[in-house]
Amino acid sequence: MILQREREEIVDYCRKMITSGLTKGTGGNISIYNREQKLIAISPSGIDYFETEPEDIVVMDLDGKIVEGKRKPSSEYELHRIFYVKRDDIDAVVHTHSVYATVLATLRQPLPASSYLVAYAGLDVQCAEYASFGTLELANFTFAAMSDRYAVLMANHGLLTGGKDVLNAFNIAEQIEYCAEVYVKARAIGKPVILDEEEMKKNIQVFNNSYGQRAAKEDLQQ
Repeated sequence: MILQREREEIVDYCRKMITSGLTKGTGGNISIYNREQKLIAISPSGIDYFETEPEDIVVMDLDGKIVEGKRKPSSEYELHRIFYVKRDDIDAVVHTHSVYATVLATLRQPLPASSYLVAYAGLDVQCAEYASFGTLELANFTFAAMSDRYAVLMANHGLLTGGKDVLNAFNIAEQIEYCAEVYVKARAIGKPVILDEEEMKKNIQVFNNSYGQRAAKEDLQQ
């Protein structure tokens, strides 16, 4: 089976999206890019994550051709592909429908630096322009809004994160959803204090050099 490890990881993390409360039903999708083989493993469309097996994960090339797999791939293939083609620092993409990130996305508002943990994504998390799901336009808008960052809110839709591997991408999704929840709740009772750019740049540097989004997988597991 081609990309067996990647397919097994996608099965595990798709189930974890549900148990971690990052999505409902069959919402969201995950992909992993094997840069050496130039192949993408991506979750299938419309299959219960707890019934999905590694052979259900679809392997595609960068031209959108199915290389292996009998299932229909996620309709958001272009949303994943654009990052693998245009960025060399992202080899895994996690797209969730997590509640508080989606609340901000529904308001079409960004997540500011309300917590130092936002630095997992960058200086802040921008909200991309709206486009219909599954379209190339959505992929382009999302990519543009995630420039120099590792997370983006998708207007009226959800959250997308990227990392050097799926562990990092998933970790960022969890951290940003937590930050979004705290920010939304803080706004309900007052005006959140936002960290300045200098402080965020320091936090980003610390994350990058130790346990951050580009750290080795082994470091994050410690």
